[in-house]
Amino acid sequence: MKIGNREINGKAILAPMAGVADRAFRELCVSYGASFVVSEMVSAKGLEMGDRKSKSLSFLSYKERPAAIQIFGSDPKTMAQSVHTVLEFNPEIIDINMGCPAPKIAGNGGGASLMRNPELAESIVRAVVKESTVPVTVKIRSGWDENSINAVEMAKRAENAGAAAITVHGRTRAQMYSPPVNTDIIAEVKKKVTIPVIGNGDITDGQSAALMLEKTGCDLIMIGRGALGSPWVFSQINAYLEHGRIIPTPPVSERMRVMVNHVESICEYKGEKVGIREARKHGAWYTKGLHGAAKYRKELGSVSSLDELREIAFRICVENQ
Repeated sequence: MKIGNREINGKAILAPMAGVADRAFRELCVSYGASFVVSEMVSAKGLEMGDRKSKSLSFLSYKERPAAIQIFGSDPKTMAQSVHTVLEFNPEIIDINMGCPAPKIAGNGGGASLMRNPELAESIVRAVVKESTVPVTVKIRSGWDENSINAVEMAKRAENAGAAAITVHGRTRAQMYSPPVNTDIIAEVKKKVTIPVIGNGDITDGQSAALMLEKTGCDLIMIGRGALGSPWVFSQINAYLEHGRIIPTPPVSERMRVMVNHVESICEYKGEKVGIREARKHGAWYTKGLHGAAKYRKELGSVSSLDELREIAFRICVENQ
C-alpha cells in the first residue's frame, strides 16, 4: 500500500519511542522485517535553534529505510520552519507527534495535549504539509481522557489539513499505557477517513497483530513496547500474517547474541560510555521471562563495559541450556 506517494511493503511499523527507537534499534528491527520505522521524537524548536542533539536524533542511515522523522511542538510556525531542517536528512515521511503523554512534552503544549485543542492541531498539520515535499502523517491517541474521546474529529481534521495517514493509539493520555487498548475507537476512525489508518497498542506477536487488523480494519499496525527486547517480533508478525505460521521466540543463545550485537551497535554510534548505560535497560528487556531473570536484571543493571556484557550474556546462555 501507499502513504502518500511512498510505497510500504508489509504491515508492521516500528513506533517512535524516546530513548529506545534510536538508529541501532531501528536498523535491527528493519533487519527482522519491519516495513517502516519512525525516529525518536525530535523537538521542532530544537531544530529551529540549531540544537545539536535534535539534529543527531534526525539522522537516518541507509540501513533503516523507509523511515520517518517524527517532530513535536505546539507552534505552527515553528513546526513548519523545522521541516526544512528535517528534509536535509531525506526522510521518506515526516510524522507529527500528537500522542506523547509524558509530562515534559504534554505539559508544554506538545504531544497529547494537542488532543485538547483540535483547531491548533489542524493548523499545525496544515503548516507542516505546506512546507513538506514528503508525505506528512500524524500520531494521536483516542483522546485526552475518558470524557474527551475525540480521535475521530482529530483524524478528520488531520485529513482535511493534508495528512497522508493517521496513527491511532487506542488509549487516552490519562490512561498512559494501560488498561487494554480500545480497538473500537481505531475502527471508528478507519470508517470516517479515507487516508490509511495505522493501529497502535498491545501488539506483541502475530496473533495480536492479526486481531488488531481484524477488529479495526486498519491498514497497518505499529509496534512499540512489544518490540522491546524482541526485535524479532516483526518476523513473527510477518510470518503469521502472510502464511499463518507461528515462529517461536528464539532460544536463549540467539537472544543473547542479538542483545550483544544490539549494544555493540549502540556503542559504535554513540560511544561505549553512552552505549553501556543504555545497555542496562535493554538487558532487562532481553532477559525478561528467563529463569533467573531478576538476578540477570540486577547484574545487567550495573554492567560497566562491553566485555562485561559479553561475559554475562555467555553465562546466561550456559545457565539456560
